[in-house]
Amino acid sequence: MSIDPRAALSALTTALEEHLVAASARRGEEDPIVEATFLGIIDAFEAYEEALFDAFDEVTPLVIYGEDGEDIDEDDEDEIESDEESEAANEQ
Repeated sequence: MSIDPRAALSALTTALEEHLVAASARRGEEDPIVEATFLGIIDAFEAYEEALFDAFDEVTPLVIYGEDGEDIDEDDEDEIESDEESEAANEQ
């Protein structure tokens, strides 16, 4: 069952707004809330892109890039989350 593109767009807009709030209240260079909302944007964007494609065979002109400047896919995103969790555990 695919998601409605309008609902996915609304979720993406919400994710962007949440990131703005987190960024404006940032507590340090690697604030976990900012990082979580950053990843939330990626998840919401991918859901929107998929819903848009499923409904209309259309995509956006946007690409998600990783830290190295390479565009990432869902498998890469899981790796980024795992790396960030490992780094957070090492800092404690």
